[in-house]
Amino acid sequence: MKICAIICEYNPFHNGHLYQIAEAKRLSGADAVLCLMSGNFVQRGEPAILDKFTRARHAILGGADIVLELPTVFATSNAELFAKGAISILSQIPAVKTLAFGAETADKTAFMLGARYLNHEPEEVSAKIKESLATGASYPKARAQAWAGFLPLDLLSSPNNILGLEYTRAILDKGADIEILPIQRVGSGYNDNDLQEKFSSASAIRLAIQEKRSVRGQLPYFVEKELPNALEDKLDALEKYALLCKPSKEIAKVCDCTEGLENAFKRAAGESQTLEAALTSARYTSSRIRRIALQNLLNIEEALIRDCLQTPLYLRVLAARKAQNEVLSALSLSPLPVIARAHDKNCLTGTAKACFKKDAFAEKTHGLLYCAPTKESLFI
Repeated sequence: MKICAIICEYNPFHNGHLYQIAEAKRLSGADAVLCLMSGNFVQRGEPAILDKFTRARHAILGGADIVLELPTVFATSNAELFAKGAISILSQIPAVKTLAFGAETADKTAFMLGARYLNHEPEEVSAKIKESLATGASYPKARAQAWAGFLPLDLLSSPNNILGLEYTRAILDKGADIEILPIQRVGSGYNDNDLQEKFSSASAIRLAIQEKRSVRGQLPYFVEKELPNALEDKLDALEKYALLCKPSKEIAKVCDCTEGLENAFKRAAGESQTLEAALTSARYTSSRIRRIALQNLLNIEEALIRDCLQTPLYLRVLAARKAQNEVLSALSLSPLPVIARAHDKNCLTGTAKACFKKDAFAEKTHGLLYCAPTKESLFI
């Protein structure tokens, strides 16, 4: 069996995702599409607007054959660790032969060349990055400026291209037998907040829901009917409470919380404005601030993330198509245990068990935010 994988968030699942799954099947010639999806919290450092089991069911209804969970320790991390964690799992499923991802630049050769360059950063580029950081620039901006003129095309200018590069880098670094398949994005850009006629970004759709505007026609009907009427943001209050409960030295153990940021977070926890508003600057992006605050709330330390990258974890099934027994059989050939029911987790030990506990804690925390009960895997 040949499986095409997609690393995703589906927050929420929309027309562009429907198109991507269909294109992944068509272009890869795979027998099945496997989605490795973030759980109840996503890479922007935010809660998903629907729980992971509901979003996984939407992916199955949208054409996927099975949906696995990307562990929370990776799903809430920066682009590099997000990609490394996802590839570390996919590389241990022998049937996964292709990784499809949306990109503004659907040029496989460019991604392969760019990834090789990034994996062997020239001293000149490293020096330019340090110079930019010294002026107060954020790391993403400093890196993009330093690599301008080195990389093929402009691969560090958009979130999808950046993630595509990180996936490719991780595949090369891992020596995984996985071919990349960049798929040209259609419609809105990743951060476009304006609704389009058919293919709007998830950001635009979430904003419209928050502002109580209609999103009719932007998503498949089975998603639209289950969307929340409004989005209530209670996360900031929980994050501030978690910051107030910890000493600065404990907050500093969170990934990317460097340069004394832990002290700034402690001060901001007592202010009336949000953490994002208080701490975002030219040097520290809003996404970085949100991720640090979220991982601190979920007690995810950088040391655990690094351990999880080096340790065999698990394949957590969130949803699967009933007719696709062959896919489940293919998963059984992986050295990783398959977790499809609650009791399956009893086989986990050590780092894998600690990683799974973070997933469970994230489920409960998301439930507090949206007053929703914990669910189990779905077979549709």
